[in-house]
Amino acid sequence: MATASGQVVSDRVLTVPNALSFLRLLLVPVFALLILDGRDGWALAVLAVSGASDYLDGNLARRWNQVTRLGQVLDPFADRLYILTTLLGLAYRGLVPWWLVVVLVARDATMLATLPVLARLGHSALPVHFLGKAGTFCLLYAFPLLLLGELSATLSLVAGALGWAFALWGTGLYWWAGVLYLQQVRQLWRAEHRP
Repeated sequence: MATASGQVVSDRVLTVPNALSFLRLLLVPVFALLILDGRDGWALAVLAVSGASDYLDGNLARRWNQVTRLGQVLDPFADRLYILTTLLGLAYRGLVPWWLVVVLVARDATMLATLPVLARLGHSALPVHFLGKAGTFCLLYAFPLLLLGELSATLSLVAGALGWAFALWGTGLYWWAGVLYLQQVRQLWRAEHRP
């Protein structure tokens, strides 16, 4: 199997990019405890390390020809887990409204519901769409900015405004990409069941 760029996707498990993805996953509970405890500076530091490793694992995987099926699952899973953990932590502390949690979780639940259909059609997942990447990128920037705004009143004005802009753009793009994925699933279903 090959990626859209023509790179071969392997079944290897022990690779440097996969190790970085596992590290990101191990840091999720650490981050959750920090954000719930109000240790925003440390929580931001963990997010920065996670973001750097996210960037690094993808680049290393492509550069070293270590793109793996496991990595293709772990990387977006870690992204979703950080988004969910940050979102829940911020909502618990009253820094974002619960409706935002519902809107974003509903999108991921909708995508999760397509997995049995895809499996039945012989697909493990659909290729990641640019809009999905853009939405995730916006959300991964939004929540740290909102958290940064909690460190001081001066930062709150700028970081808060940018954080909410990224959050709203990200939410819109996230759902737009979700609609496109649903259309792809429908097309696959129709192609499979065409007489």
